[in-house]
Amino acid sequence: MALLEIRKATRRFGHFVAVREVSLEIEAGEFFTLLGPSGCGKTTLLRLIAGFDTPDEGRILLDGCDITLTPPERRPVHTIFQSYALFPHMTVADNVAFPLRMARVAHGEIRVRVAQALREVQLAGMGERLPQELSGGQKQRVAIARALIDRPRVLLLDEPLAALDLKLREQMQLELITLQRLVGITFVYVTHDQGEALALSHRIGVMNAGRIVQLGAPDAVYEFPQTRFVADFIGTCNLLEGTVRRQTGARLTLEVSGLGELAASARTPVQVGERGVLAVRPEKVRIAAQIVPAPGEVHLQGVIHDQLYLGDVTVYKVELAGGRLLEALLPNSAAGVVKFFEVGDHVDLAWRAEAALFLHD
Repeated sequence: MALLEIRKATRRFGHFVAVREVSLEIEAGEFFTLLGPSGCGKTTLLRLIAGFDTPDEGRILLDGCDITLTPPERRPVHTIFQSYALFPHMTVADNVAFPLRMARVAHGEIRVRVAQALREVQLAGMGERLPQELSGGQKQRVAIARALIDRPRVLLLDEPLAALDLKLREQMQLELITLQRLVGITFVYVTHDQGEALALSHRIGVMNAGRIVQLGAPDAVYEFPQTRFVADFIGTCNLLEGTVRRQTGARLTLEVSGLGELAASARTPVQVGERGVLAVRPEKVRIAAQIVPAPGEVHLQGVIHDQLYLGDVTVYKVELAGGRLLEALLPNSAAGVVKFFEVGDHVDLAWRAEAALFLHD
């Protein structure tokens, strides 16, 4: 039995449906992420789990017990917000100890557990500081320590790293992974940052318009998106609209306007004549001045339209026949080489047919 179950939860605000018949099971000890754009319903769903809001329909169960109407203070669930919500007049130690004091835990036990919690988040020796004396990352650690001090069954995290700069955010991601493994508590994490979701999660639930549109391990969601929305939202994906002309098993031939017939693969039933998109990730696309394609490879030609140097890789935007743009990546791994191509250079592109997916419109 799953630790946390959401059964056909729906939440409306007037005529707007923020969460629409969401059903979901989250296992004990799992790092689960709700990923989606602003307004997709992920924070509303988190609030339903926390008890800050109540579904209009559906139920929420924890350890098999219905907690749909249980007030938040009586749920073994804690929430960490982007704002940290620390008490400015209290020391770090007092902030962390607050839940235990509310539970009337003995003073000696509080002292021991606070010291342990501060060690877990790498803040040992900083218990007497005030929040305003801390950096953003340190405040985040205090908020985490306070949330974990009484070992809740579930920890909810609502975009907790959004206010941090890139380098600190990446450091905190690694610390969150380590901490979650250490304490073994179920984390339910909300973010709109695709890279963050892919780095942190055991599983990801991609949300759009109040629904979970795809659920799976990070690599499965990235490599095998089930819809055009998921392919376009997570990472970068080339999308070429076309019509199915032939099918042989999982192998399809698509007619793409201006480019002719291109091969792709299908993971769901497809009908000849159906319209959709060929989706291929830029890192799957080979780019060179000249390519002799391997058997079964898609082979196209184009002209460098633009380029974006990102340090470790360069993104090349290639203009194909009919003005279509296709992105390809090249790692900047050769010593002293910054650019392989310039705008206006003629190039060849190729990718394996199985690297391209057909997605329904």
